[in-house]
Amino acid sequence: MDSLRGAVPAGATNDDVCAHDAQALKSTGPGVSPPGPLTRPVTLLFAVASGLAVANAYFAHPMLDVMADELGLSRTIAGLIVGATQVGYGLGLILLVPLGDLIDRRKVIVGQSLLSALALACVGFSSTGVMLLASMAAVGLLAVVTQALVAYAASLARPSERGQVVGVVTSGIVLGILLARTVAGIMTDLFHWRTVYLLSAALTLTIAVLLSKALPRQERPRPAISYPRLVGSLLTLFFEEPVLRIRAVIAMLIFANITTLLAPLVLPLSAPPFSLSHTEIGLFGLAGAAGALGALRAGRWTDQGHGQRTTGIALALMLIAWLPISLLPHSIVWLIVGVCVIDFGLQATHVTNQGMIYRVRPDAQSRLTATYMVFYSIGSAIGSSFSTIVYAHAGWNGVCLVGAGISALTLVFWALTLRATPAAATQRAAHDESLDAPGTANGPS
Repeated sequence: MDSLRGAVPAGATNDDVCAHDAQALKSTGPGVSPPGPLTRPVTLLFAVASGLAVANAYFAHPMLDVMADELGLSRTIAGLIVGATQVGYGLGLILLVPLGDLIDRRKVIVGQSLLSALALACVGFSSTGVMLLASMAAVGLLAVVTQALVAYAASLARPSERGQVVGVVTSGIVLGILLARTVAGIMTDLFHWRTVYLLSAALTLTIAVLLSKALPRQERPRPAISYPRLVGSLLTLFFEEPVLRIRAVIAMLIFANITTLLAPLVLPLSAPPFSLSHTEIGLFGLAGAAGALGALRAGRWTDQGHGQRTTGIALALMLIAWLPISLLPHSIVWLIVGVCVIDFGLQATHVTNQGMIYRVRPDAQSRLTATYMVFYSIGSAIGSSFSTIVYAHAGWNGVCLVGAGISALTLVFWALTLRATPAAATQRAAHDESLDAPGTANGPS
C-alpha cells in the first residue's frame, strides 16, 4: 500500500497528480472477484448489524441526565456526551470507512465490530467524566462500521435495486436508533445505565461472529494507491462530484436539525409537568417509527427517478413538523405528531441522498459514503452540543426556533441547487443485467 501504480511524471502539475490518483483509485474496483448474489437473509443481516452499530451512538440520548449527574458533568454541558460520540464518528468516517475501497471489506467490518465491543465495555466501566467522554468518542469512531455495511450492501446490489437495498439497510438503522432509546430508558430504570453498554458489548461481539461467517470474502488485487492518498482522495471526490457536495451539505443541515430536537428532549420530558421516567421517555422514541417507512419508500422512489421531488417534499415536512413540536408545553400529543413527521422527512431525505451519490462513482462507494457522512457527523455534533445550551438559556421555544430556522435554510439551499445537480443522479435507474456481470461497476468497489 506504499506506492501508486506507475509514476507521476516529473514536473507534473497538481491537476496531473489528482488525475493520476483518480485513475489509480478507479483501478481498485475492476478485477475484484465478485461475491455471490445479495440474498434476502444477508440483506437483513446487513440491516440488523447496522442497526445495532448505530444504536451504540444513540443509547445516551434518554440517559444524559443520569450519566452526567453520576460522573459530575453539569446539565448545561451534558450534550458533550453525545458531542464526543459524534466527533469520534467524524474521525472514523475519514480514517476508517475509506478502507473499504482498499482492502477486504469483510475484514474491516469484523475487525471494527470486535473493537466496538471493547469500547462499549470501557463506557460501561467508566469512573470519571474524562474516561466516559474518551470512551464515547471511541464508540463513535468504531460505530462507522454502519457506513461500511451500507456501502458494502450497495456495492453488492444490482444497479436497479441499489436504492431499495440502501433503503432496507437504512430502515434497520432507523429501527436501531428507535430501539436504542427505548431499551436504554427501560434498562436505566430497571437496572443501571452502565448495563446498557455492557449488554450491547456482548451483542456486538455476537454480531461480529455472525458477520465473519455470512459476509462474502473479497479478493483484492495489490492496492493501486497508498492509504494516505486514499484518505486524501475524499477531498478530491468532494470537489469533483457536484451531487456529493450538494447532498453532503443537505445531510449536515438535516442532522443538525434532528439532533437539535433529540439532544435536549430528555430535559423537558423528565421535568414537571410531565416528569416522565426514563422508560417512558425511551418508549416515546418509538413515535419516530415513521422514519423506517420513509427510508423504505424513498429508496424505491429514487430508483424510479423521483429523487428531487422526494427531497423537496421531505424537507418541507421537516419544516412543518416544528409547529406541533413547539406545542409540547400544551400537550405531549403534539410532540408525538411532530416527531413522526420530522423522522419521516429526515430518513426519506437521507436515503435519497445516498441513492443519488452512489450513482455517480460506483468505483468509490466507500469514499463517497465517508465524505457524505462526515458532513452528517458535523451537523449532528453541532446540533447536539449547542441545543442543550440553547435550552438552558431560551427554553423549549428557543430550541424550536433554532430547529425551524435550520429547516428553512435547508429547503432554500435545496431549491437553489436544483439545476446544479447532475441529471445522472436523478434519472430512473435502468435494469441492465450486463452490469451484474463480474468485473463491472456492480462488483465490490
